[in-house]
Amino acid sequence: MTSATLLTPASTSSKPDEPRPGPARTRERAYVRSLVVLDTTVLTVAVLVGYVARFGDETPGGSKIPYVLVAPGLVLAWLVSLRVLRCYDDRVLGYGADEYRRVSTASLRLAGGVAIAGYIADVGVSRGFLGISFAVGTLGLEVARFAARKRLHRARSEGAGWSRKVLVVGDTAHVLELVHTLRREPYAGYQVVGACIPDALLAPVAQRLGDVPVVGSFRGIPEAATAIGADTVAVTASGELTATRLRRLGWQLEGTGIDLVVAPALTDVAGPRIHTRPVAGLPLIHVEAPEFRGARKLVKGFVDRAVSSVALTLLLPLLAVIALAIKIDSRGPVLFRQTRVGQGGREFGVYKFRTMVVNADALLAALAARNETDGLMFKMRDDPRVTRVGRLLRKWSLDELPQLVNVLLGHMSLVGPRPPLPSEVARYDGDVARRLLVKPGMTGLWQVSGRSDLSWEDGIRLDLYYVENWSLAADLTILWKTFGAVVNSRGAY
Repeated sequence: MTSATLLTPASTSSKPDEPRPGPARTRERAYVRSLVVLDTTVLTVAVLVGYVARFGDETPGGSKIPYVLVAPGLVLAWLVSLRVLRCYDDRVLGYGADEYRRVSTASLRLAGGVAIAGYIADVGVSRGFLGISFAVGTLGLEVARFAARKRLHRARSEGAGWSRKVLVVGDTAHVLELVHTLRREPYAGYQVVGACIPDALLAPVAQRLGDVPVVGSFRGIPEAATAIGADTVAVTASGELTATRLRRLGWQLEGTGIDLVVAPALTDVAGPRIHTRPVAGLPLIHVEAPEFRGARKLVKGFVDRAVSSVALTLLLPLLAVIALAIKIDSRGPVLFRQTRVGQGGREFGVYKFRTMVVNADALLAALAARNETDGLMFKMRDDPRVTRVGRLLRKWSLDELPQLVNVLLGHMSLVGPRPPLPSEVARYDGDVARRLLVKPGMTGLWQVSGRSDLSWEDGIRLDLYYVENWSLAADLTILWKTFGAVVNSRGAY
């Protein structure tokens, strides 16, 4: 689920084991080695857990199976399966869902292969041992990869982690747009180090596009990449870069260890909606239409109502404590009901725990000049209208728990765009109004990406991205990330 520009490999000249110049390759190899060690540790523990859970501390009675050999053999076969399914490929490490998908696929295929081989050869390896080992190992690999990725993301954000050194090639406007997109998510691992622009735009003196140095023209792209130590050439739109010139560029980069990727003008479209189909040697990108109805929508609605009903039941004691704290802290009602706009432009009353004084709306005009955000929303880090208990509730997002009632009633979803005010919707243009094609959510990309720290433009961009690319798997990922966002309290005020 990412909002970065789609980067499509345009050549296979750079193989995983090919050396790359500079410290970036060294950091990459060190990261891959750490993943191998981590995976080996996880799998060893998983196999031991499977053995102990099945047999305890006793030797399997009457069994002719040498588990002292089966266990390390299973770990070795698992590592080979991860390697064969390219789970250590630098193109999928550190960003996107493909890394997790490959790890799961490698584990499931090995489990299926072992089951079939055991049945055909009539080998009596304990099914309980194998089942527990594969269950624990698959889950452990996913958790370990997640932890390793989070550490890598922190290092990349601080400029210390393994990242690709990117030379961006294209017209100035498209170069600037791609640079902005890549820098919007530095943890993706694409660090722009230079740009090449058309010959006609070159000046006799050194040029910069923002803070990106222009290091050459289209005539010397490989030489420019080598000179600045780039390991990736990212080609964006340009009238001068014809199909023939792009193909020749791929030939020129063969054997250099420099990857060639193409960033099409199509942005904010998730991978599952994109399919590449070669026609007469031309890779055509087929983009599926967004899905706003159908079986998956019915499943999403069922899950929303089921989860909200269970959550409300389990959280009743907490809700009662919060209500009592609000009542003791300040005069006024416990709940705050505000009109919001939902799917299809239909208005509904959203429920929240009251976090402000009762006359908060009347005080808004006097605080308008102190608005700390752009766009149509009012946000103020030290809003004097917020009560003492309200600050705590907002910090941990507990004030939003009554929205579970809205989810149960079908007004909202667990995951979706932020529910807007009618005054905001009245000023929407045609693009922004697409937020109303789906139900608003208690959480969403806007919450796990910074909440109030986001600009209006970035918040809208994330909401529109979700509307166009939602999926049940993405919803689960956002719900998982919401816990981290709430614990860190980033952007909560």
